[in-house]
Amino acid sequence: MRDAVRSVHEVPFSESATEPDLLRFPPDFLWGVSTAAHQVEGCNDHNQWSDWEQRGRIRSRDRCGDACDWWKNAECDFDLAQQMGLNALRLSVEWSRIEPREGQWHRESLLRYREMLKALLERGIEPMVCLHHFTNPRWFEQKGTFLGPDAARLFDRFARRVVEELGDLCRHWVTFNEPNVYASLGFVLGEFPPGRVGDVLTAFRVINSMARIHAIAYRSIHAVQPDARVGWAHNYIWFAPANSYSLLDRLVTRLLNELFNESFLRVLERGRHKFPFNLVGENLSETKGTYDFVGLNVYSRLTVSFDFRQRKQLCARVYVPPEVPQGDCGVDRPYGEACPEAVKIAVDRAAKLDKPIYILENGVPDASDRIRPWLLLNTLNEIYRLIETGRDIRGYFHWTLTDNFEWTEGWNLRFGLIELNPETQERTMRPSGIIYQSIALSNGLSRQMLEEHSRFG
Repeated sequence: MRDAVRSVHEVPFSESATEPDLLRFPPDFLWGVSTAAHQVEGCNDHNQWSDWEQRGRIRSRDRCGDACDWWKNAECDFDLAQQMGLNALRLSVEWSRIEPREGQWHRESLLRYREMLKALLERGIEPMVCLHHFTNPRWFEQKGTFLGPDAARLFDRFARRVVEELGDLCRHWVTFNEPNVYASLGFVLGEFPPGRVGDVLTAFRVINSMARIHAIAYRSIHAVQPDARVGWAHNYIWFAPANSYSLLDRLVTRLLNELFNESFLRVLERGRHKFPFNLVGENLSETKGTYDFVGLNVYSRLTVSFDFRQRKQLCARVYVPPEVPQGDCGVDRPYGEACPEAVKIAVDRAAKLDKPIYILENGVPDASDRIRPWLLLNTLNEIYRLIETGRDIRGYFHWTLTDNFEWTEGWNLRFGLIELNPETQERTMRPSGIIYQSIALSNGLSRQMLEEHSRFG
């Protein structure tokens, strides 16, 4: 592993890190990266995603294997994050490691997570811990997950235990990562476990249940740790009608926005859905205001047109025009339009919740780094402008530090600022990593860099 790190340490700092002509961010701004346990730890063998892999549902046919070897060697990447000048890192805890069987706690796993958080703090890096990032213990999956009759009690018990064990080392907690993605990809598009297609009503029920459970966990975390800051990570997509003059295109775009972007967010904001969606399900009033910050995961803009043939997807054809900026393609489809302006759309909406905002994920799959520097700099320029206009944005977390196992795409999509060879675990800094290093170390954007990357391509 030491040899694998050397190739990164030999990369020089960018000269722009000392450039005086900077767009400076607030002095306490968090410069971080985000990660997820299953994607980086390796050998997670007791959750539904390991079963999904065994069933051959990874499109690339890759195996997660050791992933980024974090369970043994996370500190290697923490060293790299420190070298890059980062002062924050978001990671998740793997429920199936901590409670591999219902009611049986694995002490060694909790101790390992304590080691990780201590290692971050020793390096001057503030941890932010996510309790649920898409993975469920196998036993929880078998009990119906978030639609099971005991789901709230089980997740709340897990959340309390984690905060009791780790709360002295962490103040920022994310209950759920992207409940809207978990529900839509698992029950509408069939790309995530359990692989259901077109079951919009069940997806809606899952969203409602996760909102209620989030609210319960929010109160429990504060009961254990009164000074905790608790929020969630919300995936926000900019949906744009293919033809703005088409009433049908506008209507189906509005419908997608309401169901995907607004569902979970609006419930926490107001304690209810917008009419007529509030007619489905039970009273959700206890969810209102259960957040201390809003986490935004912002990646792309998607184009939407009305298509009656797509009835299982609410007659919406969602696609990426070939001429727009985009990163690497997935196994069988484009990933999305890379769009720096998307962060403004998301922040303007989240600002209505009147709480601090963290950009908890933003990035692009790009193995050759042909588009990531442009997207990184121009997205951060948008964030700088938003802060200047009064938006309360407290931090930016890039997705991600090193290439990782990207769910159904396996190793096919590379999001890392640092290139990873999963066979040798060798790490090599990409040019975008050097750029982000200079930004974090100087707490600002170089005008020269912005000019150099003002246009895509």
